[in-house]
This record gives sequence, C-alpha cells and structure tokens, in this order.
Amino acid sequence: MKANGKVATPAWSPADFGRVAVCAGGDSAEREISLRSGAAVAEALQAAGVDVQLVDLDKQFFGQAVAGKFDRVFVAIHGRGGEDGALQGFLDLIGLPYTGSRAAASVLGMDKQLTKLQWQAAGLPTPAWRMVASLTELAEAAEAIGLPVMVKPVGEGSSIGMSLVEQEQQFEAAWLAASATEQPVMVERYVVGNEYTAAMVLDQQLPLVRITTPRKFYDYEAKYVSDETGYHCPAGLAPAAEEQLADLAARAFAAIGGGGWGRVDLLVDESGAAWLIEVNTVPGLTDHSLVPMAARVHGWDFGALALAILSSSMNECAATAAEGVAHG
Repeated sequence: MKANGKVATPAWSPADFGRVAVCAGGDSAEREISLRSGAAVAEALQAAGVDVQLVDLDKQFFGQAVAGKFDRVFVAIHGRGGEDGALQGFLDLIGLPYTGSRAAASVLGMDKQLTKLQWQAAGLPTPAWRMVASLTELAEAAEAIGLPVMVKPVGEGSSIGMSLVEQEQQFEAAWLAASATEQPVMVERYVVGNEYTAAMVLDQQLPLVRITTPRKFYDYEAKYVSDETGYHCPAGLAPAAEEQLADLAARAFAAIGGGGWGRVDLLVDESGAAWLIEVNTVPGLTDHSLVPMAARVHGWDFGALALAILSSSMNECAATAAEGVAHG
C-alpha cells in the first residue's frame, strides 16, 4: 500500500486487532530494555484506541494465552526466550498470531553463527569468524584472523558480553566476558569503518541510520546510556549508495527468512566494501532505539510505527491461512 511514495499503515481499525498482549520483560539479559520497549509500545497502541495489555513473559502469560485471553501478541521481548524462536514456537502451537518473524527465522536471527552461515550460503559478505571453546582457542583464532577482533557470545543482543580485542593482553578479559553469558563464543574480524543500520517494516525499507561513538565500538554503554553517541538519519550517503546498502540489508533479512519487521546492522570499511554484522528480529523500541529514529525520518511517528508493526501480525496470519489453503 503506497502513499506519497511511501508504504502507509494498513487500513486496519483498532477494533480489528482485538485484544492485544504486548509481551515484554522475560528473564534474558536484555530484560530492562525489553520492559522499556514494551511500555512505550503499549502506551502508543492504547493512545491509538487498541485494546492492549502490557504483560511480562511468565507462566501466567502462557496460561492466559492458552485460555484465549488474547487475540494476538506484539512481541517486544529482546534476547533469549522471546527473540530466539521459543515464544514464537509456542504461539504457533496454540494458533495465536504475533508480530515479526516466524519461529525458524527467529532461531536463525538470534544465533550469530547460524546467521553468518546463512549469509555465507547466499553469497552475502560477512567478516571472517571462528567459534572457540576456550581461552587457548580464542588466542589461536585471533592469530589466524589477525588483530583486532571482536569476541562475542553468539546468542546475546545489545552488545552484551562483547569485547574489542586489539592486543594479546586483552584475550583473557574478553573470554571471561563472553563465556560468562553461558553462550557459545565467536571470534570475528573487526572491520574498521562506518557503521550503519537498516530497518524494514512490512515491505518498506526505512532510511538508513549512521552511528558514531567516541567509544572503542558501539557497546551497551553507547547504545543505552551515553549522550555522546551520534545517530545520523539521513545517513549522509549518496542516494545510489544508500539504495545499495538497503538492498543488501533486505537480502540479508530475507536470507534468514525474516518477516514483518526487523533490522540489519552493517559496516562499510575504508575501501567502501560493505559487511553484514547481525540481524535483529525484535529490535529495540526505546527512546534510544534506532528503528523509531528511522521511522520519524520516513514520516511515521511512534504511534504509526507501532501500528505498522502490529499490522504484521494480521499480514502473517493471512499469509499462513493462504499457505494452508494452497497445501490443503
């Protein structure tokens, strides 16, 4: 649906959505960010006239969902338990529509190694990496790839457990930070260059955001605390260059089967080559978050963005029904 060259929010009335659970919180390391995202979404949807309830992801929610208390779910869980396919799989089992990517894509998107394997298979550019299971293996991987490297847990978001390693003396601290998450650990070539993020909502590519920080890299502090982080939207690219990066991000999102909405992070090195870093199938929706920034430049306020994302639960429901008819 186009309006002035842009995709308009689908013409669903607030009543069409029925009773909506905005599911936030959970018990992942990103719980606090998720609660902030969920509260912002619930407030915006309520202001738009949607029958909405903000719920924490706990046993009570699962019981209420099975009992039919809700007609659909706005997934605002970041990290394990909600962004990794677990919640999506449960909702599929009970036939409850929800926003964003399906369970399989959520599993792939949350796991940085699986994501990179999918990209590699699709011929998409992503920095070299190795999986490591000990401090010794970390040192060997760093030597093989070449310093500097990023050390990161494969199943966390918000840069939790991540470290930039520029010299051997930093190996142990990086290993301890990543392994403390109890996730498998990846060592990845560090790309020096400009950082961009590309968001997509429904079938619309939002304007790219260029990120700058005086810190070593775009870590948790830079994302959620620092006032020195710079967000540039428009990103300052020539139209053809922005279109090229946006297209690469769209192909990266499609490669993992992403749907509804999401965000892809990229780096462009000093030679101008683009490198895919990771996918976020449930990006943040806080006052520091990137998708709302891009949406504003696109022409959507936060309420319009929340409604567009919620509409993805209607689209996916219709697509699932159509697929069932086709294969019936």
